[in-house]
Amino acid sequence: MSGKHVPFPTREQVLTFIREAEGTVGRREIARAFQISGAQRADLRALLKELEKDGQLQRGRGRRLSPPGTLPEVTVVVLTHCGPEGDLYARPFIWPGDEPPPTIVVEAQKRRGHHPAGEREAGVGDRVLARLTRTSETRYEARVIRCLAQAPQRLLGVLVEARDGLRLRPTNRKERDEFRVEPGDAGGAGPGDLVEVELLSQRSLGLRRARVVDRLGERDGPRSISLIAIHTHDLPVDFPEEALAEAEAAQAVGLAGRTDLRDLPLVTIDGEDARDFDDAVFAQADPDPTNPGGWQVVVAIADVAHYVRPGSALDRTAFERGNSVYFPDRVVPMLPEALSNGWCSLRPEEERGCLAAFMTFDAEGTLLRHRFTRGLMRSAARLTYTQMQAARDGQADATTEPLLATVITPLYEAHAALSRARHKRGCLELDLPERRVILDDSGTVIAVAPRARLDSHRLIEDFMIAANVAAAETLEAKGRPCLYRVHDQPTPEKLIALADFLATLSLPFHKGTVQRAGQFNGILERVRGTAHEAMVNDVVLRSQAQAEYSPDNIGHFGLSLRRYAHFTSPIRRYADLVVHRSLIRALGLGEDGLPDGAGEGLAEIGRHITATERRAAQAERDAVSRYTASFLMESVGATFAGRVNGVSRAGLFVTLAETGADGLVPISTLPGDYYRHDETAHCLRGERSGLTFALGNPVTVRLREANPVSGGLVFELLEGGSKEKPRGAAKLRRSARLVQRVRR
Repeated sequence: MSGKHVPFPTREQVLTFIREAEGTVGRREIARAFQISGAQRADLRALLKELEKDGQLQRGRGRRLSPPGTLPEVTVVVLTHCGPEGDLYARPFIWPGDEPPPTIVVEAQKRRGHHPAGEREAGVGDRVLARLTRTSETRYEARVIRCLAQAPQRLLGVLVEARDGLRLRPTNRKERDEFRVEPGDAGGAGPGDLVEVELLSQRSLGLRRARVVDRLGERDGPRSISLIAIHTHDLPVDFPEEALAEAEAAQAVGLAGRTDLRDLPLVTIDGEDARDFDDAVFAQADPDPTNPGGWQVVVAIADVAHYVRPGSALDRTAFERGNSVYFPDRVVPMLPEALSNGWCSLRPEEERGCLAAFMTFDAEGTLLRHRFTRGLMRSAARLTYTQMQAARDGQADATTEPLLATVITPLYEAHAALSRARHKRGCLELDLPERRVILDDSGTVIAVAPRARLDSHRLIEDFMIAANVAAAETLEAKGRPCLYRVHDQPTPEKLIALADFLATLSLPFHKGTVQRAGQFNGILERVRGTAHEAMVNDVVLRSQAQAEYSPDNIGHFGLSLRRYAHFTSPIRRYADLVVHRSLIRALGLGEDGLPDGAGEGLAEIGRHITATERRAAQAERDAVSRYTASFLMESVGATFAGRVNGVSRAGLFVTLAETGADGLVPISTLPGDYYRHDETAHCLRGERSGLTFALGNPVTVRLREANPVSGGLVFELLEGGSKEKPRGAAKLRRSARLVQRVRR
């Protein structure tokens, strides 16, 4: 070295060096390139940390650095198709979001990798571990290290007619390739049929072949949409014969060893379309003179543990499913119908076993004490949320009129106390409209509308939350195993991204002082009724951690609770069944409680049922999207109002105001200009016109395509966009990549 002083590099110089590097780089390589030594190494660490916080760098394995969105040097890819030169093309096995993934090319001489069954050459459809070399912003070259798995053997799709035969169009939107079905492989199915196929191995050019193994019905059949979701997410449908036999052998419980609750006027309150009733409630003023204005509340839950014993066939299949999955036209239940709609459903005027929480609250809704008992109950009535609310609002019917003074009014007054306690502790109060798909008797969609949010909904939610808290407190006090429902605080990175995003809307948010979920509510209140309400609620939600099940309690951030467990739905959630068993064992309520040593396996149970819960939620969302697309098929060509809810190189993602449906405005269809995707400002901007489309912008669109098989909608833009320079653009540039992290 000459000893000549070399100035410390600027942010842009460091970023340029990292962007132009082939793959990831380490801090030592950066220091060597810019001749940084001594005290300047601390300055380099600080600069890299700042760039990472600003979202302009991402840190991978071994603390290696790369631009955001860069794939790891070694990653899992799926080989999708063969090019004309014999090269294979691939996509990342995991690719978040709807933006097109980068192009990954595996040259012919680099496709041989180790396989457990011996040396073999990777082919289309295989999942492989590959070493990537980045050749441009959106392109990689890959060398196969190891073949992990051959192509999936089964796929769901719709047969369509082509010039040379049949093609299979997969129902999964992320599967973009079609498959060739030879005449002898169609199995009697024809164009328009929804089929399950077996994929056939292939090493040659052209579309991969598939063989039909099951014809599920016509594509437009009323039951096809749920079938697509069930098959796509591999949901277990059929129960083992042994489990069905155990359910059919179930009988009514007796009073022996139970508290007689049959004279207590417990009522169930559910939606009109509810298929099972596993919780009932009752409230009355506390007669204790030392608790003026206080309330006694009873929450009685179906005694599923009596019928589903540890280690039984019913237990094994309930654990495998993890939870029930609800579609507009059917339920994929966790338990067979003989239990879920029979002995474990709290039908009115029928005796049922239950596990009941007796809770006492003061006038401000603070839980003073609680106890649990195993009882025998008889539901006084099956009420719906709308029926309950109508009675409260002075429009009682023949069912609710006799219950108004003694049952319904006390429930609402007790709820008022619990509601005060909830507001005081500061729960996260997100307003996220839920879509409801309404079907006629034939299964055809007749409406897609927002699901109403009534006080009766909040009443049941608050009572269930209180019972869940009581269950967790009881198990903790007894020193017994508990499968908590935990919700961690948002990560610092997501809080920074959220704060920077809100700053672009002139909404101050002090990210460094977030200690309670309620601190988000001020922001949500400020945007209520404004054009930004839906977008801000969505981004705040995406800034939060995902809840999960764990035996290690870290509290529930969103509900502002120190201990919380799911207790109130053992018909449809395995977690609640585990909590019931632990309570039975802890309180000596029977011989069918949690077995010895079962606590050691709760961590694995928690991981499994967290995964099945997320699988179910995705399947339900996918079904709603497909039903919505089916409903909108007749409206192709119609005009709708909506808002931009996402921006990518592919175009604008728009949410319709009336139905909440989401679809794409392809970038190629935007008004005549060349549009650049400005990731930093999270917008599309025309080079000549300056026309800009950003998150939250109102737009008017025309529906061009509606595909009920994939759930995809394609729009044409009619009005929208702005030629004004976006407010806070500089702040957006500084924070956009972190905003993207929030939205993930």
